[in-house]
Order: sequence, then C-alpha cells, then structure tokens
Amino acid sequence: MRDFSWKYFSITGDVDAYLLYKEYQIQPGEEPELPEQESAAEAPETMQ
Repeated sequence: MRDFSWKYFSITGDVDAYLLYKEYQIQPGEEPELPEQESAAEAPETMQ
C-alpha cells in the first residue's frame, strides 16, 4: 500500500495520497510526531 500511495502521489500530486504514504512510514505502536507550538498563554510562569 505504501508503494502504491507514493506512485499515485508522484503521478497525480494528490496530497491525500502523500499523507497516506506518510502514515504508512510510522512504525506500528508509535505516535506520530507533531510539531510543538508553545504560545505565550501556555508558557510556564517564572517564579517571583
């Protein structure tokens, strides 16, 4: 399925096919890594 989704993506440029390809790269039982986004509201306060 991984090879098919890559070939389909390379021919069509379909983003969903690429996302499917990336999903199959994740090892079983492993959580996908999400970029950390820390905003000012979520930042820990400094001790005073």
